[in-house]
Amino acid sequence: MTHKQKLMLLGGVALFAAVCQWGFGQPLWAQIINTVAGSIIALSMLIEMVKKLRTGDYGVDLLAVTAIVATLAVSEYWAAMVILLMLIGGDTLEDYANAKAHSELKTLLDNSPQIGHVRLNGKLVDVSVEKIMVDQEVVVRPGELVPVDGRVTEGESSVNESSLTGESKPLDKGPGDQLLSGSINGDTTLTMKVERTAQDSQYQQLVELIKQADQTPANFVRLADRYALPFTIVAYVIAGLAWWVAKDPVRFAQVLVVASPCPLILAAPVAFVSGMSRSSHAGIVVKTGAVIEKLATAKTAAFDKTGTLTHGNLTVSRVVPVTGGKEDQLLQLVASAEQTSGHVLAQSIVTKAQQQGLTLSEPTAMNEVTAKGIIATVNGHEVKVGKKAFVTDDPQVKLVPTTAVYVAVDGNYFGRIELADQVRPEAAQTLQRLVKAGIQHFMMVTGDQQVIADRIAKEVGIKQVYGDLLPKDKVDHLNDLAPAERPSIMVGDGVNDAPVLKVADVGIAMGAHGSTAASESADVVILTDNLGKIADAVEIAEDTLKIAKQAVWIGIAVCTGLMLICSTGWIPTIIGALLQEVVDTVCILWGLRAKQG
Repeated sequence: MTHKQKLMLLGGVALFAAVCQWGFGQPLWAQIINTVAGSIIALSMLIEMVKKLRTGDYGVDLLAVTAIVATLAVSEYWAAMVILLMLIGGDTLEDYANAKAHSELKTLLDNSPQIGHVRLNGKLVDVSVEKIMVDQEVVVRPGELVPVDGRVTEGESSVNESSLTGESKPLDKGPGDQLLSGSINGDTTLTMKVERTAQDSQYQQLVELIKQADQTPANFVRLADRYALPFTIVAYVIAGLAWWVAKDPVRFAQVLVVASPCPLILAAPVAFVSGMSRSSHAGIVVKTGAVIEKLATAKTAAFDKTGTLTHGNLTVSRVVPVTGGKEDQLLQLVASAEQTSGHVLAQSIVTKAQQQGLTLSEPTAMNEVTAKGIIATVNGHEVKVGKKAFVTDDPQVKLVPTTAVYVAVDGNYFGRIELADQVRPEAAQTLQRLVKAGIQHFMMVTGDQQVIADRIAKEVGIKQVYGDLLPKDKVDHLNDLAPAERPSIMVGDGVNDAPVLKVADVGIAMGAHGSTAASESADVVILTDNLGKIADAVEIAEDTLKIAKQAVWIGIAVCTGLMLICSTGWIPTIIGALLQEVVDTVCILWGLRAKQG
């Protein structure tokens, strides 16, 4: 039974009791009805409370049970009914607030792609997204959702990826550009080649992440329980003193009525769910509300290198011909020889030559030697490209401390081409923002060479650098952090990052182009290829936690003030119970501020 249904049922019971008392003049019937209803609900709450007490969880539910029992004991049965209505009404209001705060998340589920126009035997056939296969051609018409991930083969258009990345500016797409499922095509028809099935596509992965977040909105929702024990003691002391001074047990009930924990229970969950919704709108999926506090209080941030602090794509950084040689000639020769190779380094070299407008020659022969390099014939010359040991045994040719391919022509050393992974332009600024947000320690943990890791770390401003690591080594470094260096954040994007993302207090995956394994292991997934979103996530979490604590303290302050007032006997018991709804409303509205920032 939902909270709304419980509220309607209890409301019906209260209405029937009211008719009995004021319609038929039978106050005893009304008292019996209210007492039975109150006793049943108080008993069920007491059973749950005992279970929590056994685990050492001293929650604020104790006050609610005491308030109901106290009002029934002094025959204030209508006040008891009001408390019950307020408690269940508060739960119903929390459900509504959660649904309101989750509206951004649910939009994604409502707009899931359903069909695609697949080109089969020269005709367009509408096929459900689950049946679209890799390498098929799909036509995306103006205004339609892209059904699966793929690359444009024909047409040029602007595409809106805001539902995936939070980036509102449409992106221009043409042949060779990537299309993500769930994005919206602009004014021109695009033809795409499918690269991933619906199950593996970006949108469906996002839908699964959203479902996880929706099913577990916040493990850390009872922020008020941290203050439960002292707050409960204060309430009992005030109520006991009021009873002792007035010599009237009704005064005890009057104080505990306004000590009802509704506003405290509501404050944190509304704020956390609102913060999760705000993060989602910014292209950041936070899977649980518990992550919010850890992000907001993090002391250490660890980063993988490739694909995280860097773009993850090696590009030509330097062309070094032999003395007297020309850079363009060396680049042109190597790119010509590498044209038919599928190696990632070969593709980067060919791309660089094309960008410089160099004319490439077709090799008349090409033999690829696994893990060593290639031997090709270009314009009648034998060209060897690859590792130094494969290309030349000349002792005067030295290995360089970076990724490089060495070149020999007709048996003579001709030079080398160096390649480097480019640092993200926003990396240094992101770290500066994290420092302002309270992160005190930074470290890089990478499987890449120590020399390369040191160079990248120096460029972005990280002093603690660990290179040449296996996945297990990364886990060990995170586990070895001192208590003062926690909570910890780990940012990565590859399959090898999945274990360390799990052991970190908060694992963050760069999910735009990262692996599914990393996204599934992470607590937070960044949907756009922008490292600055890490700082956004921490800043949103800090703001959310601040608002959650404010809402809790507002509830505590108002309740304490009402307890002191009610201890004088100026406010009737039933009016005190009604005042709880005002406190509930204030706490909920304050918590919802986390959605706007």
